[in-house]
Amino acid sequence: MFPINLLSIIAVTGFLLLMFTCKGEAQQTDSPQSVTVMVGEDVVLPCFLKPPKDASQMTVEWGRPDLKPRFVFVNLDGEEYSADQNEAFRGRSSMIPENLKHGDVSLKLSDVRISDSGRYRCYFPREKKEYFTELVVGSASSPGASLSGLDVSSSGVMLDCSAAGWYPEPEMFWLDGDGNIMSAGAAEKSTDPDGVYTVSSRVSLSKKSRHRRHQDVDQGCDERESLLSTLNKVKTELENQKHQLAEKLREIESERKKNKEELQSVETKTTDSQSSDDTESLLKEKEKLLQTQWKLDEIKKNIERQLLNIEKALEPIEIQITEK
Repeated sequence: MFPINLLSIIAVTGFLLLMFTCKGEAQQTDSPQSVTVMVGEDVVLPCFLKPPKDASQMTVEWGRPDLKPRFVFVNLDGEEYSADQNEAFRGRSSMIPENLKHGDVSLKLSDVRISDSGRYRCYFPREKKEYFTELVVGSASSPGASLSGLDVSSSGVMLDCSAAGWYPEPEMFWLDGDGNIMSAGAAEKSTDPDGVYTVSSRVSLSKKSRHRRHQDVDQGCDERESLLSTLNKVKTELENQKHQLAEKLREIESERKKNKEELQSVETKTTDSQSSDDTESLLKEKEKLLQTQWKLDEIKKNIERQLLNIEKALEPIEIQITEK
């Protein structure tokens, strides 16, 4: 029979691998941009006036067309206007004042919630210009496995696995000691008022099923070695992912450093420029560099988040291997 703590580890790993495939990166294109963030984090939704010019005294509306009232944050002639602001964003939305003079009117959302997911519009009413950003919010937690009782009909045992606080809708699966997906009943799923999922699943381990899974294995093979092999496979997979992410992080850090140096150079040239044409050209170049810097920062945060999750998954696995 498989130890409950091992099944829990495998379930955790399955959830982590699923979470990695669901994550995305911010896309900087002419079409609506997409930004991904986890619940509870802060996020910046990019918006840059084109061509770039001082927006500190302009009127800028950030809104969600699906909300009533639709206003998330309004900068009215250089002052925050909160009379018609949606209550869900009061105290959580803002713009960065020092960036406005460069045409950067990006929106910062703090303590992000599942309900923040949606399509945001950055709108300049006097200029009749608008830009859209899609915000995707995710949530995850570690599942837990436990012994739920005896299965009298099969002379076996029943195991439960459950996890709460997931978004978007997750899939749950069980792995046996050989790393194969086990047959289990349909997972039960429910949502809270914010649309966050709680999912649970039950699997029955019978003597017959255990014999069938191992009938082609040498009877003299110790089951403990099979479990240890599974743990090592999972550990190797996670370590490979960790190595790949670490390499990517080093590349991103190098790009961020280079982009930052270019940005500082352009800012110096802009300050020293005596020609309006040169200044406009430099501001356009600065806008591109700022967008690149923002994208690289988002990618960096995403990689660091994944590395942290891998470390959390590796810790109990290494403990199990040591005990074996």
